[in-house]
Amino acid sequence: MKREDEAKARQPCILVVEDNPMNMELVRDLLQAYGYQVDEAIDSEACWQRLKIEIPDMILLDLQLPKIGGHVLARAIRRNKRLRGIPIVAMTAYVMPNDQAKAKHAGCIGVITKPIDTRAFPRQVEGYLKQSRHKGFPEQSV
Repeated sequence: MKREDEAKARQPCILVVEDNPMNMELVRDLLQAYGYQVDEAIDSEACWQRLKIEIPDMILLDLQLPKIGGHVLARAIRRNKRLRGIPIVAMTAYVMPNDQAKAKHAGCIGVITKPIDTRAFPRQVEGYLKQSRHKGFPEQSV
């Protein structure tokens, strides 16, 4: 099988960085129900550990993480040559225009608000994946 065919056959892998177990379960279950591979990290440190092992197709990032917040993590990922092409989508309960601007300034390509709308969520994820491909983010592989 050609490499391009392998990439098409492979389902996108999404790294979910979320410290709330109930939110993690909901996001994981929704993504898996729509055919995505899901990797999980409960905080920024766990995210870095996962990124050493595999580069996902997208990161869904809770902005309110313990110790090192999501804004700081997103900026650090953007500064890393190996990781900067990964599209990052913020997940947050804070939906004021200033909060969304902060997320984009940190390097997020978009924001999904919490509580998550379970009907809209899969379409939002697919939209961000298509948007990132359209903008020329490189295909990721380890």
